[in-house]
Amino acid sequence: MLRRNFVKTVSAAAVTAALGLGSLNALAAETIKVGVLHSLSGTMAISETALKETVLMAISEINSKGGVLGKQLEPVVVDPASNWPLFAEKARQLLSQDKVAVTFGCWTSVSRKSVLPVFKELNGLLFYPVQYEGEELEYNVFYTGAAPNQQAIPAVEYLMSKDGGSAKRFVLLGTDYVYPRTTNKILRAFLKSKGVADADIMEEYTPFGHSDYQTIIAKIKKFSSEGKRTAVISTINGDSNVPFYKELGNAGIKATEVPVVAFSVGEEELRGVDTKPLVGHLAAWNYFMTLKNPVNDGFTKAYRAWAVKQGLPNADKAVTNDPMEATYIGVYMWKQAVEKAKSTDVDKVIAAMAGQTFKAPSGFTIKMDEKNHHLHKPVFIGEIRADGQFDVVWKMSGPVKAAPWSPYIAGNDKKKGEPEGK
Repeated sequence: MLRRNFVKTVSAAAVTAALGLGSLNALAAETIKVGVLHSLSGTMAISETALKETVLMAISEINSKGGVLGKQLEPVVVDPASNWPLFAEKARQLLSQDKVAVTFGCWTSVSRKSVLPVFKELNGLLFYPVQYEGEELEYNVFYTGAAPNQQAIPAVEYLMSKDGGSAKRFVLLGTDYVYPRTTNKILRAFLKSKGVADADIMEEYTPFGHSDYQTIIAKIKKFSSEGKRTAVISTINGDSNVPFYKELGNAGIKATEVPVVAFSVGEEELRGVDTKPLVGHLAAWNYFMTLKNPVNDGFTKAYRAWAVKQGLPNADKAVTNDPMEATYIGVYMWKQAVEKAKSTDVDKVIAAMAGQTFKAPSGFTIKMDEKNHHLHKPVFIGEIRADGQFDVVWKMSGPVKAAPWSPYIAGNDKKKGEPEGK
C-alpha cells in the first residue's frame, strides 16, 4: 500500500517536472482568477450576455498592459441560465472550487439575493452592475449601478415637471419580483408625499418571460383616458420588454399622449424591437451610448472592435449601455484597489475601494463612496430615437451620492450608512 502511494506520488511529480510547470500551487498562482456570473441563456440572456462580454473586454485590455500585480487575469465564466437557485450554486463553485479573487455578475435582484449568503459565508467579493431597489448594504458587495435616488426618483420628478409633461396619474408596471415591487413601494410613497392619490396610481405585475401584453395595454389605455395626464413607469425586465414595446406600438400609444419611462430598457434590449413607433418614449439611466466625449468615443469603438473580433451576433451593430458601463467601471476600480492594497485579499481590497475614482464613459469622474459601497453617479433621461438610440432630454449637473436606504421607507432614517463588518 505504501509502495503504491509512493509510486503514484513520484509519477505525478515526474509528470509535473516533465511539463516544466513546477508545483501545481505555483501554476495556480501565476494568474488571478476572476469570476463572471451572468445568465447566458434563459429570459435574462438578452441583457446579461453583453455584460459578460464587457468583463472579458476589460480583462483583455488590462492583460495587454501587464495585468494586475504582474499577473494576468484569468476569467472563469459560468452560466446560471436565468435560474435563481443556480446562481447560488455557481457562486459557490466560483469561490470554493475555482478560487476566484472577485466576481462580476448578476442582473436581477432575485439573483443577487440568491448569491448574497454564499459571498458572506465564504467572504467573497461581488461587483453588482445594475440599477436596483436599494434597501441593502452588504460588506461583500460593491454596487456600481444606481440606487433609486439616482434613477427612479429623478425620472418621476421629471415626468411631474412641466418639461416632462406634468403627469398626474401613474402606471407602475413591472416584472413580479423584488426589484420592481420594492421600487414601486418607494415610488408610491414618493408620489403620495407629492399629493398623488392612490386612485391615480395603477400597479400591475407580470411573470418573467411574459409575452402577452394586450390586456395590460388595454387597461393602461382606459386608465389614461380618464382626464388626467398619465405616464407609465416600467420596471419590466429581460426579454419581456420586446413584446411589451411591440404591443405598445400596435396599440398606437404615443409618447406624446402616454409617455413610458423605463428603468431596465437600454440600447441592447431595443436591438430586437422596431423602435419607430416608440420614438419619444423614455428611459432613465446613468449612461447612454450617444453621450459625446472622448472617453465614451474610445469605449464604444473598443466594444465594437471587441464584438467583431469575438464574432458576436450583429457585431457591426454592437451597442453599449448603462450596465455595461457600470461593469467596466467596476472591473477597473477593482484593479485599482488591488494595486493600492498590493493584494487580492478580499478584506484589504474592500478597504482600498473606498474613494476610488475612474474617468467614466459618461463623461464624469466617478467616485466610489468612502463608506456606502455605492458609486456617486450622474443621472440622464433619454428619448428613444428611430434608430434605437437615445437623445438626452434631461440631466443632473453632476454625480449624485447614492441613498441605499430610501427616505420614503419608514424606519430607514435609523439605519447605518455603511455596511456592518464581517
